[in-house]
Amino acid sequence: MALVTPGMKLGLGTGSTAVVFVHRLAERVKSEGFALRCASTSKATAELAVSLGLSIESLDELGWLDLTIDGADEVDPALNLIKGGGAAHLREKIVATASDRMVVIADRSKVVAQLGRFKLPVEVIPFGWEATRILIERGLEGLGLGGRPVVRRERDGQPVITDEGNLILDLALEVITDAPALANMLSSIAGVVEHGLFLNICTKAIIGRSDGSVDVLTTGDAA
Repeated sequence: MALVTPGMKLGLGTGSTAVVFVHRLAERVKSEGFALRCASTSKATAELAVSLGLSIESLDELGWLDLTIDGADEVDPALNLIKGGGAAHLREKIVATASDRMVVIADRSKVVAQLGRFKLPVEVIPFGWEATRILIERGLEGLGLGGRPVVRRERDGQPVITDEGNLILDLALEVITDAPALANMLSSIAGVVEHGLFLNICTKAIIGRSDGSVDVLTTGDAA
């Protein structure tokens, strides 16, 4: 919380960890009475923030952010991430890369030696999504990841729809040995809007332990 200072332009993440952060942020803003301008990475976070008295503006109105604080589904030693468990990674990546810094807050269960255990989300447009899925499968084969399931995400028997009206395909990869090559492959496919690999974006991760203490990881720690 000390990362947030009065007058800052702040990006607010999405997910269970972000919900806790937004509540604590609202409490601090209310108690200390300082000005803060925020952009949200999802409609859900925006609605929560407004309900708690925080000021939410569009990213276009803010122009550029000082800091984005978000959660992650996986964090590796170089602070590369998998995000998108909440189906918001498109907006999350836009907001994070429109910031001077991105800081992740997470618990120890999200720290991994190598990305891939968590299913990698890929946002795709609804038109021709099956063709897009086939192209992804072929691309995975070319990277030595053939046979891994690529499944449309559903909830209660219905496809999950993102804030942008798109679908999510989840890639069960187990281990990602070459994240940059995978990111480039996915980005090259027509129909793919954005993938959940956040490479060289996060600069610090604050990792909570069960005893209440925290570990602070920075990009230099992996050297």
